[in-house]
Amino acid sequence: MKFKVYLILSIVSAFVACSSNSGDDEETEKDPENLEQVDDKDEDMEDAIEPFELADLDPNLPSFVSVVDETPEDMEWVKVEAMSDEFDKWNDEKWFNSFWNYGNTPVSMRSENSSVVDGKLNIQATLDENSSQWFQTARVHSKTKISYPMYTECSMKTSSISAFNTFWLNNGDINDRDEIDIVESNANPTEECSDQTTKPSNYPWTPWDFSTQMNSQFFIAKGGVTERHEDNFDTRMLSDANPNKGKTWDETYHIVGAWWKDERTVQFYLNGEPAESPQTKILRES
Repeated sequence: MKFKVYLILSIVSAFVACSSNSGDDEETEKDPENLEQVDDKDEDMEDAIEPFELADLDPNLPSFVSVVDETPEDMEWVKVEAMSDEFDKWNDEKWFNSFWNYGNTPVSMRSENSSVVDGKLNIQATLDENSSQWFQTARVHSKTKISYPMYTECSMKTSSISAFNTFWLNNGDINDRDEIDIVESNANPTEECSDQTTKPSNYPWTPWDFSTQMNSQFFIAKGGVTERHEDNFDTRMLSDANPNKGKTWDETYHIVGAWWKDERTVQFYLNGEPAESPQTKILRES
């Protein structure tokens, strides 16, 4: 038995910011009950955004450059070809499947569950009812590694099954790593997942809003001590000029991105617009 495709990436792009003369290569929480509540800076930015179509954004630059250009005046963007792809075909010089599985979950990673079809990278979910790891899917990695300052984005559409669909960066392990979860979307969370009465009082997510939330976060783990920030930016928070305002993750393609500026500064983007301004929280792992 097969589910629908649960993650579809049509384009992945990575950019680095270089000096323009080289020639070379306070956390702000939105009230979930009042998504129209914005500060003066947000209002000024929204007023500056003119109606646009995602198809008209310049594919050779980060999408936000065509909407709200925040590129420093003395810098320019240079595309990293080794980490960019429009998926006309599978390129094994750029990508590979990895097979480590999450602990205490029924998930099993298989290369057979990823493919390139009609200019899209498809990651598929299938069932193996005779195994304890009955949920089969795939994870695709880049072969090239990169560090800040850089920007990456993809065009992404998910299915309507109850599963997380992710676009993320990671190196290292649970105790020592950098991890940037640009989006962890679940367009159709189960009733059990959405039931807040089963969650601890400090549970950070709002599952009933998953169909439109990004659930972005980043971690810096060193010697078992973790610095973390999480952000629940939502498609309903986009400007009125944005054609994807309020649309769910399984309804259409969304452009999700992250500008990794330095070790502790990550700016997320959604459909060409800034998605909050993350700052770091410090947590200690038990």
